[in-house]
Amino acid sequence: MINFIPIFPLGVVVFPDEVLNLHIFEPRYKQLVNDCYAEAKPFGIPTVLENGVNDMGTLVEITEIVEVYENGKLDIRTKGLKVFKLLELVKSIPDKLYSGAIVNYPSNITSRNTVMMDVVLPLLKELHRLLNVQKDFKKPDSELISYDIAHHIVLPVKEEYELHGLLYETQRLEYIRRHLQKTIPIIKDAEGLKEKIQLNGHFRELEGFNFDL
Repeated sequence: MINFIPIFPLGVVVFPDEVLNLHIFEPRYKQLVNDCYAEAKPFGIPTVLENGVNDMGTLVEITEIVEVYENGKLDIRTKGLKVFKLLELVKSIPDKLYSGAIVNYPSNITSRNTVMMDVVLPLLKELHRLLNVQKDFKKPDSELISYDIAHHIVLPVKEEYELHGLLYETQRLEYIRRHLQKTIPIIKDAEGLKEKIQLNGHFRELEGFNFDL
Protein backbone atom coordinates (compact mmCIF):
# COMPACT_ATOMS: atom_id res chain seq x y z
CA MET A 1 0.00 0.00 0.00
CA ILE A 2 1.24 3.49 -0.89
CA ASN A 3 -0.05 6.60 0.86
CA PHE A 4 0.80 10.13 1.91
CA ILE A 5 1.70 10.94 5.52
CA PRO A 6 2.89 14.03 7.40
CA ILE A 7 6.41 13.54 8.71
CA PHE A 8 8.46 14.62 11.72
CA PRO A 9 12.09 13.76 10.86
CA LEU A 10 14.20 13.11 13.96
CA GLY A 11 17.70 11.90 14.75
CA VAL A 12 16.35 8.77 16.43
CA VAL A 13 15.16 5.33 15.44
CA VAL A 14 11.63 4.39 16.51
CA PHE A 15 10.72 0.72 16.51
CA PRO A 16 7.20 -0.71 16.12
CA ASP A 17 5.31 -0.86 19.46
CA GLU A 18 7.86 1.47 21.07
CA VAL A 19 6.51 4.24 23.30
CA LEU A 20 8.20 7.56 22.56
CA ASN A 21 7.62 10.71 24.60
CA LEU A 22 8.22 14.00 22.79
CA HIS A 23 8.35 17.67 23.80
CA ILE A 24 7.01 19.66 20.85
CA PHE A 25 8.18 23.26 20.57
CA GLU A 26 8.69 24.14 16.88
CA PRO A 27 5.66 25.86 15.28
CA ARG A 28 5.54 23.44 12.31
CA TYR A 29 5.47 20.38 14.55
CA LYS A 30 2.99 21.92 16.98
CA GLN A 31 0.73 22.30 13.93
CA LEU A 32 1.46 18.71 12.83
CA VAL A 33 0.62 17.29 16.26
CA ASN A 34 -2.56 19.34 16.60
CA ASP A 35 -3.73 18.33 13.12
CA CYS A 36 -2.98 14.64 13.60
CA TYR A 37 -4.50 14.49 17.07
CA ALA A 38 -7.68 16.29 15.99
CA GLU A 39 -8.13 13.95 13.03
CA ALA A 40 -6.90 10.80 14.84
CA LYS A 41 -4.30 10.31 12.11
CA PRO A 42 -0.75 8.96 12.48
CA PHE A 43 2.44 10.63 11.29
CA GLY A 44 5.82 9.32 10.25
CA ILE A 45 9.20 9.63 11.94
CA PRO A 46 11.95 9.01 9.38
CA THR A 47 15.45 8.85 10.84
CA VAL A 48 17.84 11.75 10.26
CA LEU A 49 21.47 10.69 9.87
CA GLU A 50 24.42 12.77 8.70
CA ASN A 51 22.16 15.79 8.13
CA GLY A 52 19.87 13.90 5.79
CA VAL A 53 16.42 12.33 5.95
CA ASN A 54 16.80 8.60 5.38
CA ASP A 55 14.44 6.26 3.58
CA MET A 56 13.29 4.11 6.50
CA GLY A 57 11.07 5.26 9.31
CA THR A 58 8.17 4.28 11.53
CA LEU A 59 4.55 5.35 11.45
CA VAL A 60 3.45 6.46 14.93
CA GLU A 61 0.18 7.36 16.58
CA ILE A 62 -0.38 9.97 19.27
CA THR A 63 -1.73 8.08 22.26
CA GLU A 64 -1.89 11.03 24.67
CA ILE A 65 -1.41 14.77 24.89
CA VAL A 66 0.24 14.81 28.29
CA GLU A 67 0.46 18.58 28.73
CA VAL A 68 -0.22 21.76 26.77
CA TYR A 69 1.75 24.81 27.89
CA GLU A 70 0.58 28.43 27.75
CA ASN A 71 2.99 29.14 24.89
CA GLY A 72 1.51 26.30 22.84
CA LYS A 73 4.30 23.80 23.43
CA LEU A 74 3.19 20.24 24.06
CA ASP A 75 4.31 17.06 25.75
CA ILE A 76 2.96 14.07 23.88
CA ARG A 77 3.14 10.30 24.10
CA THR A 78 3.36 8.29 20.89
CA LYS A 79 3.52 4.63 19.95
CA GLY A 80 5.21 3.05 16.95
CA LEU A 81 2.88 1.27 14.54
CA LYS A 82 4.79 -0.08 11.54
CA VAL A 83 7.88 0.42 9.41
CA PHE A 84 7.63 2.50 6.25
CA LYS A 85 9.91 3.22 3.31
CA LEU A 86 10.00 6.80 2.05
CA LEU A 87 9.42 6.94 -1.71
CA GLU A 88 9.17 10.69 -2.22
CA LEU A 89 9.72 13.63 0.10
CA VAL A 90 7.10 16.39 -0.14
CA LYS A 91 8.79 19.39 1.44
CA SER A 92 5.90 21.81 1.02
CA ILE A 93 2.22 21.07 1.73
CA PRO A 94 -0.36 23.78 0.88
CA ASP A 95 -1.39 25.78 3.97
CA LYS A 96 0.84 23.70 6.24
CA LEU A 97 4.13 24.45 7.96
CA TYR A 98 5.29 20.82 8.09
CA SER A 99 6.40 18.45 5.35
CA GLY A 100 5.12 15.09 4.21
CA ALA A 101 6.11 12.02 2.28
CA ILE A 102 4.75 9.38 -0.03
CA VAL A 103 5.55 6.02 1.55
CA ASN A 104 4.87 2.33 1.33
CA TYR A 105 4.88 -0.33 4.02
CA PRO A 106 7.21 -3.24 3.25
CA SER A 107 6.34 -6.71 4.47
CA ASN A 108 7.88 -7.13 7.92
CA ILE A 109 8.14 -10.53 9.61
CA THR A 110 7.75 -10.08 13.37
CA SER A 111 6.72 -13.57 14.51
CA ARG A 112 8.76 -14.69 17.50
CA ASN A 113 11.84 -16.89 16.94
CA THR A 114 12.08 -18.77 20.23
CA VAL A 115 15.32 -20.60 19.43
CA MET A 116 17.28 -17.46 18.57
CA MET A 117 15.75 -15.40 21.38
CA ASP A 118 16.86 -18.09 23.85
CA VAL A 119 20.42 -17.36 22.70
CA VAL A 120 20.11 -13.58 22.67
CA LEU A 121 18.37 -13.01 26.01
CA PRO A 122 21.11 -14.50 28.22
CA LEU A 123 23.65 -12.35 26.36
CA LEU A 124 21.54 -9.25 26.92
CA LYS A 125 21.16 -10.03 30.62
CA GLU A 126 24.92 -10.53 30.90
CA LEU A 127 25.46 -7.14 29.28
CA HIS A 128 23.09 -5.47 31.74
CA ARG A 129 24.78 -7.25 34.65
CA LEU A 130 28.16 -5.91 33.56
CA LEU A 131 26.73 -2.42 33.18
CA ASN A 132 24.90 -2.70 36.50
CA VAL A 133 21.56 -1.75 34.98
CA GLN A 134 18.10 -3.26 35.25
CA LYS A 135 15.46 -3.16 32.54
CA ASP A 136 11.75 -3.80 32.77
CA PHE A 137 10.51 -4.88 29.35
CA LYS A 138 6.86 -4.74 30.48
CA LYS A 139 6.22 -8.29 29.28
CA PRO A 140 7.49 -11.79 30.12
CA ASP A 141 10.64 -13.14 28.46
CA SER A 142 8.52 -15.68 26.60
CA GLU A 143 6.81 -12.88 24.65
CA LEU A 144 9.80 -10.68 23.78
CA ILE A 145 10.79 -10.05 20.17
CA SER A 146 13.71 -8.11 18.71
CA TYR A 147 11.91 -4.75 18.73
CA ASP A 148 11.32 -5.03 22.49
CA ILE A 149 15.06 -5.18 23.25
CA ALA A 150 16.53 -3.20 20.37
CA HIS A 151 17.07 0.02 22.36
CA HIS A 152 18.64 -1.85 25.28
CA ILE A 153 21.72 -3.34 23.63
CA VAL A 154 23.91 -0.19 23.50
CA LEU A 155 23.79 0.49 19.76
CA PRO A 156 24.74 3.82 18.16
CA VAL A 157 21.91 5.43 16.18
CA LYS A 158 23.54 4.51 12.86
CA GLU A 159 23.54 0.83 13.81
CA GLU A 160 20.00 1.07 15.19
CA TYR A 161 19.03 2.34 11.75
CA GLU A 162 20.73 -0.67 10.13
CA LEU A 163 18.77 -2.94 12.46
CA HIS A 164 15.59 -1.04 11.63
CA GLY A 165 16.10 -1.82 7.95
CA LEU A 166 16.09 -5.59 8.53
CA LEU A 167 12.59 -6.88 7.82
CA TYR A 168 12.82 -10.43 9.18
CA GLU A 169 12.84 -11.28 12.88
CA THR A 170 15.62 -13.84 12.31
CA GLN A 171 17.83 -11.20 10.68
CA ARG A 172 17.30 -8.74 13.50
CA LEU A 173 18.08 -11.30 16.19
CA GLU A 174 21.21 -12.39 14.36
CA TYR A 175 22.34 -8.74 14.15
CA ILE A 176 21.73 -8.33 17.89
CA ARG A 177 23.51 -11.60 18.73
CA ARG A 178 26.64 -10.59 16.81
CA HIS A 179 26.66 -7.17 18.43
CA LEU A 180 26.35 -8.58 21.95
CA GLN A 181 29.00 -11.25 21.39
CA LYS A 182 31.35 -8.52 20.19
CA THR A 183 30.49 -5.99 22.91
CA ILE A 184 30.47 -8.14 26.05
CA PRO A 185 34.19 -9.12 25.92
CA ILE A 186 35.12 -5.44 25.44
CA ILE A 187 33.15 -4.46 28.54
CA LYS A 188 34.67 -7.33 30.52
CA ASP A 189 38.16 -6.16 29.53
CA ALA A 190 37.26 -2.64 30.63
CA GLU A 191 36.01 -3.98 33.98
CA GLY A 192 39.28 -5.83 34.48
CA LEU A 193 41.22 -2.68 33.69
CA LYS A 194 39.13 -0.70 36.17
CA GLU A 195 39.88 -3.26 38.89
CA LYS A 196 43.60 -3.00 38.18
CA ILE A 197 43.46 0.78 38.42
CA GLN A 198 41.61 0.55 41.72
CA LEU A 199 44.35 -1.69 43.10
CA ASN A 200 47.03 0.95 42.52
CA GLY A 201 48.26 2.26 45.87
CA HIS A 202 47.05 -0.77 47.82
CA PHE A 203 49.46 -2.99 49.76
CA ARG A 204 49.68 -6.05 47.56
CA GLU A 205 51.07 -9.44 48.49
CA LEU A 206 53.08 -10.59 45.49
CA GLU A 207 55.57 -13.46 45.31
CA GLY A 208 58.95 -12.44 43.93
CA PHE A 209 60.84 -14.35 41.27
CA ASN A 210 62.92 -17.23 42.67
CA PHE A 211 66.35 -17.35 41.01
CA ASP A 212 67.14 -20.71 42.63
CA LEU A 213 64.54 -22.57 40.60
